[in-house]
Amino acid sequence: MKEYIYAKKISFEQGVVNADNLLIKKELQIGLSETKTTVFKTNGAVILDFGKEICGGVRILTFRGKNIPARIRFGESLSECCSDIGGDKNATNDHSVRDFTVYLQDYSDMTFGQTGFRFVRLDLYGEAIVKSVLAESYVLKKPVKYQYSGDDSLIRQIYYTAKRTVDLCASKGYLWDGVKRDRLVWIGDIHPEMLALTSLYGRLPLIERSIDFVKEQTPLPEWMNGYSMYSMWWIIIIADYCDRTGAFDYAEKQIDYLEGLIGQMLSCVSEDGELGYPNYFVDWPTSGKPDEKTGVRAINVIAAKKAVWLLERFGRPTEKAKTLLSRLLKKEINVKESKQVLSLKYFAVGLTDEDKEKLVKGGANGMSTFMSYYILKAVSSFDKEKAIEMMKEYYGAMLGKGATTFWEDFDLKWAENSSGIDRLPKEGERDIHGDFGAYCYKGFRHSLCHGWSAGVLRFIEEECK
Repeated sequence: MKEYIYAKKISFEQGVVNADNLLIKKELQIGLSETKTTVFKTNGAVILDFGKEICGGVRILTFRGKNIPARIRFGESLSECCSDIGGDKNATNDHSVRDFTVYLQDYSDMTFGQTGFRFVRLDLYGEAIVKSVLAESYVLKKPVKYQYSGDDSLIRQIYYTAKRTVDLCASKGYLWDGVKRDRLVWIGDIHPEMLALTSLYGRLPLIERSIDFVKEQTPLPEWMNGYSMYSMWWIIIIADYCDRTGAFDYAEKQIDYLEGLIGQMLSCVSEDGELGYPNYFVDWPTSGKPDEKTGVRAINVIAAKKAVWLLERFGRPTEKAKTLLSRLLKKEINVKESKQVLSLKYFAVGLTDEDKEKLVKGGANGMSTFMSYYILKAVSSFDKEKAIEMMKEYYGAMLGKGATTFWEDFDLKWAENSSGIDRLPKEGERDIHGDFGAYCYKGFRHSLCHGWSAGVLRFIEEECK
């Protein structure tokens, strides 16, 4: 649904008279006699803090102004909304444009932008009188079937932040990764989103719509989103979604495709268990690392087991799926250090004592947002209190930096001597948004509302009674 949100505070102003009037709730209609307005002088600027992450744009009600150029900059952090495209911190207009110039007119009511943001900076290159500037936000709103009711205030905050994260990413009818990034359905990334959404709402048509969309776009022998392991995740999603919601009528429609996919996977695993897939990917922190291919084997084992379960459920032949599984298990899943891959090993074949020591070494150091659910569940299998402690350490550090939704990635080391997202760095400080990130999410391109980080909500439901 659509909601309108007024700014909570003015973070910056120059050349503006009565900027605080922008914080006052008013009738959303321009009239000929407006009194509580804000006057922008030529080159006047203001930064509005809406207090929380938003998926949408900005609605500007202009009282006076004739063809006045207005530069609008959206930012998930205060520093991002003060950036220029390019620069040394990788500010971009990729996918959802967040830095552009429009023109304000007399007696107008116009909405601009469709991105993810908390802050908006307006720079006007002429004089104008503005009545209101509001955020127009889209968010999924449904009655919840699960809500954290414990006494721990930090866990409660993590729950609600994860909920807002996935509610924004599911607000437009399909499951997106990040609300300021591309509008694709990345099927390999939405398993944690599915876990969170089914905890909150049970069976959801938008989950099924997203799964179907990717299947329809991927005729065999193609791999979903171009990654063989994303097709593996598709199997895992189907099985876990049905297991959690009882939507077996939906799963039955996927069986023909599933059978063909299993045959395709079988052709990529030799009789002695060697993998021959065209590519290998677990998540960004493991990309190109020694454990990456091992992680793909673990994902493949999980998918093969889920496939056997689904095929048996519908009375379909399981020979190929069982052969695939037996081949995969001919090679041991030996993990050097990655907590992400260790957690996948837990779900695939279980953990050794040595694996358990590696998982808890350094606490939450080495965690990633995409794999947080799996890591925490693996740790909880032998030390529930330690898992909860790691969750609070990891997600609490993001909250401590001003997060109102959870991020594409986060490393605890980033929190050392860095600013929060709601202020500019002081001299000698690092910018928590602009100075970190890697791979495709360097600097300000880093998404601060990424649906895959919400899997922690399922962990809270299962383990934080």
